[in-house]
Amino acid sequence: MNNNIDIKLLYIISDKYEGRWHSTIHSHPFTELFYVTKGEGRFLVDDNSFFVKKDDLVIVNPNVEHTEVSKNIRPLEYIVLGIEGLTFSSDIEELKNNYNIYNYGEYKKEVLFYLEALLLETQNKEMGYEMICNNLLEVLIINLVRRTNYSLSIRENKIMTKECITIKRYIDKNFKEDITLDSLAELTHMNKYYLVHEFKKQMNISPINYLIERRIEESKVLLESTDHSIGDISTILGFSSQSYFSQSFKRTTGKTPNQYRKEKN
Repeated sequence: MNNNIDIKLLYIISDKYEGRWHSTIHSHPFTELFYVTKGEGRFLVDDNSFFVKKDDLVIVNPNVEHTEVSKNIRPLEYIVLGIEGLTFSSDIEELKNNYNIYNYGEYKKEVLFYLEALLLETQNKEMGYEMICNNLLEVLIINLVRRTNYSLSIRENKIMTKECITIKRYIDKNFKEDITLDSLAELTHMNKYYLVHEFKKQMNISPINYLIERRIEESKVLLESTDHSIGDISTILGFSSQSYFSQSFKRTTGKTPNQYRKEKN
């Protein structure tokens, strides 16, 4: 783990789905990890829904709307951790949207050992338990990254303002629509020049360039999985013209859309 990342365990809870508070969509300014110990159900993240079962680990990065649901026949039982100071990332498509799911069935003895030790320490609260918890947490995270063959990685989480969270979430959900600085400024009631400054300071990218990156990522999926023409893809994703789409794609990937499609097919 990068020693420059200062992480903190906010809580760890062993819980069972019973349709209480956590059945409503919510978000947190920190990362949550859900490890399913029994049962099955579904996770709702942003506008997506996916099935979860025993030994699945669900990663939900900060400021992402989510909830979990299951049926009474085999209700979900899980251990959930709140972790401050880090964000998970990966080349896997879903984690670009700030969530993902991994199954650790092959390594469940390792994972459960650390999780149960963390639970025990937080319940007993004996002398030095906070230090032990943070050490156990670091080892757990290293283990989780290792068992994905390092397709999973971590980085420091920067606390974002409410306005920047709103902008990012809006772009993530509506990147195919006609989005301008003026429309984002109206959405957040901010001066558009100040909006650009704050978003870039917190995200290391301007709002419009972030919008273009989201469109480019989606265009890769369309180029690989459909027969849509380059012109149709540029229109679907909200680019003003095919030439602008091609220029943006090459600037981001180093390849033209046609070159990318030929390599992937």
